[in-house]
Amino acid sequence: MVGKRIIRELETIEKMIYIYCKDKHGTGGILCSDCHNLLEYARKRLHMCPHGESKPVCGNCKIHCYKKDKRQQVIDVMRYAGPRMTYKHPILALYHLLDSRKK
Repeated sequence: MVGKRIIRELETIEKMIYIYCKDKHGTGGILCSDCHNLLEYARKRLHMCPHGESKPVCGNCKIHCYKKDKRQQVIDVMRYAGPRMTYKHPILALYHLLDSRKK
């Protein structure tokens, strides 16, 4: 069973990928095939996270479970969409900030 933390992480990465794809690929809110594939990959990785509900944010994790090319794609998405999350999805952005401060 997937817990609240993983569900929130799934929602956060999905929102970030949608923001990125809409702005960078001009898709009007529908994911292009590359972004759709990235989202499916991220979902699979989150469901398999060995930390489970006590997972750190990916940027603070010592285990880099993404393949190198996918990891770079997610970094690009997060760098672009992260600041925009503050305005578009402030509650998720706040949770992410709080999660990133946990040790």
